[in-house]
Amino acid sequence: MGIVAVFLEVVAVLAFMLTVSLSVVVGPGRLRAALTELPERLRMAARPIGLLVVVLAINSQVRTTGVDLSWLIGFNITQLLFAIEGTVVATLQSAVPGWLTLYFGYVYVYGYAFLLVFPLLAGLVAAERRYLRHTAFAYIINYTIGMCCYLLFVSYGPRNYGIVEPLLFDMLPRFQLLTSQVNANTNVFPSLHTSLSMTVALLAIRDHETFPKWTPVAVFLAVSIVLSTMILGIHWATDVVAGTLLAMFSVWVVSSDRVASLYGRCTSLYGRWRQG
Repeated sequence: MGIVAVFLEVVAVLAFMLTVSLSVVVGPGRLRAALTELPERLRMAARPIGLLVVVLAINSQVRTTGVDLSWLIGFNITQLLFAIEGTVVATLQSAVPGWLTLYFGYVYVYGYAFLLVFPLLAGLVAAERRYLRHTAFAYIINYTIGMCCYLLFVSYGPRNYGIVEPLLFDMLPRFQLLTSQVNANTNVFPSLHTSLSMTVALLAIRDHETFPKWTPVAVFLAVSIVLSTMILGIHWATDVVAGTLLAMFSVWVVSSDRVASLYGRCTSLYGRWRQG
């Protein structure tokens, strides 16, 4: 199976999951009502989503071309991570039965993509306009700090260090075609799978009243994804801890009144500049 086929498979599964979840979590009534305001909502979403796209493009470029730079200016912390935690990941991996490992393999790919995309779509119909803006800016913080860390810290995951089995690629080898296109083996500290998943979960808890049905789904998937990063031998437990701290920081930043005030002032200045 080629990379295009794998990509189309993920897109098809993701589209199905999003269609079902939007109907259940958001509800047909709210979706229909949002259609009447869709042009205005898309206009409001253009700025944060546009900035997120720019950051993702830069992040993608850094991940592919920044590996050599990382070896020049960064610090190899692989042995340090192993010295800190030893065989924690190997012990966790050995305790999980094969059928459950298969679940974690699918949730690492399908669940992660769904968890990140759903809040952006739901934000288009949320009553509170901050929902989408905060989600996009929290993602931006995660990717920006993660990108800087990947340049400064060279680190191989447990599967590359030889202490655990690369279960994701052993059980679902086709996904290696996809993951190899978006990341390098040395980019593991912190775990962005963890930080972004926990960011979504924390925002879902904070905004529980907006989409009550989303909170348990987000928390369950986030915990599953965090565990999958270790069980599949991709990340160290230390990567997960660092990713969780990054998630907490990003949610704190976007929830800060000062940040909201700064965003308001910047938006106002931009509007005046546009008007000449």
